[in-house]
Amino acid sequence: MTAAMQSTAMPTAEQHGLKAHSDGAGSFVPVQTRSERFRSVKVADFEPVTGREHEWKLSPVAAFADLTGGELDGSRFEIEATDVSGVDVSWIGRDDARIGAAGTPEERASANAWSTFGEALLVKVTGEDEKVATITRSGLGSSPRAAHTVIEAAPYSRALVVLRGTGDARLTENVEILVGEGAQLTVVSLQEWTDESVHLASHFARIGRDAKLKHIVVSLGGKVVRLNPSTHLAEQGGDVEALGLYFSDAGQHLEQQVFVHHDAPNTRSRVTYKGALQGEGARSVWIGDVLIGNAAVGTDSYEQNRNLVLTDGTRADSVPNLEIETGDIAGAGHASATGRFDDEQLFYLMARGITEDEARRLVVRGFLVEIVQQIGSPELEARLIAALEAELQGS
Repeated sequence: MTAAMQSTAMPTAEQHGLKAHSDGAGSFVPVQTRSERFRSVKVADFEPVTGREHEWKLSPVAAFADLTGGELDGSRFEIEATDVSGVDVSWIGRDDARIGAAGTPEERASANAWSTFGEALLVKVTGEDEKVATITRSGLGSSPRAAHTVIEAAPYSRALVVLRGTGDARLTENVEILVGEGAQLTVVSLQEWTDESVHLASHFARIGRDAKLKHIVVSLGGKVVRLNPSTHLAEQGGDVEALGLYFSDAGQHLEQQVFVHHDAPNTRSRVTYKGALQGEGARSVWIGDVLIGNAAVGTDSYEQNRNLVLTDGTRADSVPNLEIETGDIAGAGHASATGRFDDEQLFYLMARGITEDEARRLVVRGFLVEIVQQIGSPELEARLIAALEAELQGS
């Protein structure tokens, strides 16, 4: 057989295109899912923030560069705590075993706070009776600060803990929430900062066997508020309700990146965030990530985000995501909607003698109050409804 005949009878791999391509070889592959994100408690392990990173691309990073990369004051600060039996508030050192038990920073601002804080504020909940405790931070000032808080609910304990921020602040912080077996804990994070304040927060929650956490974020004040709650349903029967309420005015940026990790059998999660926007430059960001791990059989999960646009010149970003690693689940779903007033609702109210302005306030109040009414404290609910009414006076 000649060389020419051999070439015809036995085609080479190159003739069929079976050779390695160099296109894209060694190129960077971006993180595709929330579960793949890098984590570290050391700020030096993270690259400087540019705004092009997946976790920062919707955030006004120039407004808080001092919190992501600058020096922070991590010293103890003044707090005001209600005196309630079964809720003890104290300070603990960085070497306490509870620190780091709920989670690890996924981004530079969180790691900067973790690397800097001197002592952590501990809120310890015990006792099976219902109780309400409020911890208020109001004197943080305008210098960049770091903080770390641990909220620990003992097994079978019950409580509602309100973590409230008022006054001036430039704060980056981490909040760890440990919910023991059979405990039922509600944590309300209430942002009522002044108009020029900036608050970056990462909340990490670990939920024990047959325990339930209701986590509620209420963001009303502050120029930039970015609060990202992550919940780890680590043991069988764990349950989380993650609720959020925000009202963004002109020039205000309110952001939430929610992560729920189902990591054990027969766990349940419900995520509902609602927001309203009014005024030129009002901005909201909501990203909802749910991971159902391969061991989380019987998972029941649903997340939703609803935004009500009250004026022109606003922007609402809403991105729900589901990552499912097992098909043996009870259910999983998500929904997202952004829209203006319902004209039929307005017409119905105005046809009964209600003015257009009052009708609009009633529609917005009805839209948002659903979240407020799930807090479980009549006094706090009434105060927040009054605060919403005050926000609406400008609509």
